Amino acid sequence: MRSTFEKRQLKYAASINDESLAESTDPDFELKYVDIGNVDSQGNINELTVYPFKKAPSRARRKVKHGDVIISTVRTYLQAITTIKEPEPNLIVSTGFAVVRPKTDLLSDDYFKYAVRESRFLDEVQAKSKGVSYPAINSSELADILISLPSLEEQKLIADYLDRETTEIDNLIAEKEKMLALLEEKREALISLAVTRGLDSNISLKRSGLDWLGDIPKHWHRTRLKHLAKEPLAYGANEAALEDNPSYPRFIRITDIKEDGSLRLETFKSLSPEVAQPYLLNDGDVLLARSGATVGKAFIYRREWGKACFAGYLIRCRCSKEKLIPDFLFYYTQSNSYWSQIYAGTIQATIQNFSGEKYGDVFMPIPPLPEQQNIVNYLDYETSKIVKLLVAIRESIALLKERRSALITAAVTGQIKLEDMTA
Repeated sequence: MRSTFEKRQLKYAASINDESLAESTDPDFELKYVDIGNVDSQGNINELTVYPFKKAPSRARRKVKHGDVIISTVRTYLQAITTIKEPEPNLIVSTGFAVVRPKTDLLSDDYFKYAVRESRFLDEVQAKSKGVSYPAINSSELADILISLPSLEEQKLIADYLDRETTEIDNLIAEKEKMLALLEEKREALISLAVTRGLDSNISLKRSGLDWLGDIPKHWHRTRLKHLAKEPLAYGANEAALEDNPSYPRFIRITDIKEDGSLRLETFKSLSPEVAQPYLLNDGDVLLARSGATVGKAFIYRREWGKACFAGYLIRCRCSKEKLIPDFLFYYTQSNSYWSQIYAGTIQATIQNFSGEKYGDVFMPIPPLPEQQNIVNYLDYETSKIVKLLVAIRESIALLKERRSALITAAVTGQIKLEDMTA
């Protein structure tokens, strides 16, 4: 059997965007809507929303059939690609997807779902995408990209092989993701207990007067964050970031903050010294994200990271040293009681938002300063052990995903002998 395959432009083996909902659709017709954000990079479809046609987003127009592959043509770096399997009659996808329908005499849908996840295909989609914040490719350019096109018999052999191999990898990934979730829950529970009850399980408790907080140690008090700050909570600079200039202060933006609250070093941008001056950070300043998907996330600035200022979608809390240790506040922002307040106070309009005023009104249970430091020391030690495990598991998941991608690429481009796929 040959191990090199013909390559043809996608448009010769498939049609694109064949069917759309008519504007004359019954206003009360209920549709299940798939947007870009509903499809993850592994091809899973999550959390569909049901709309009557009259209230559905204007993008909810593409009709799909069994075997279609939907490929995101906007924010292409997300690699939101999946195969449609036995869809309900009312399943509708966003016009942000290209709905690609294989020509059955040339292309099987079982093979096609892998052909469009081959690394060269994905790289070309991104290379042809235009724009910075929302890179996009039009359907005609997508149609011109080459795909590997072996015979239908060979396609079936490749698809069967990849189904077996990727299922095994996907099962391993799923198990590791369960471990991640359990460790994250353990970390959150550990932090939540320490910052709301302290370290002494035998301590006398009193009612906090807040349902979501429950009882707190008798010698603690509760107060709002604004009363623990040295100065009013402040918004950052609404300025365009400059390219990396080592002699200028670093300009910290929401995108620089990792999920764990640490700083992303590879996204360094700066701001001129005269513009940055009012927004310069002191060691221990806590930055709070006020909008978008990161709302509620926190970051604590350390002076060893160099001179820095912060952007307008962040809010600075400078703790009063006589009342609050910054690291205690940072741990509190990872507790259940903190997030209960964020979820309750988030404004959901076109974008999530939590203002400086709302952050100032967040309640905290406050132990004496020496006890705050003991709690911080304890959590530093205990959470570091969990974080090491989390890092190791995430790295192993990344390696498994790389292996999956490399396997798909090798199989659909003929790098694996066809006879070896049946071994």
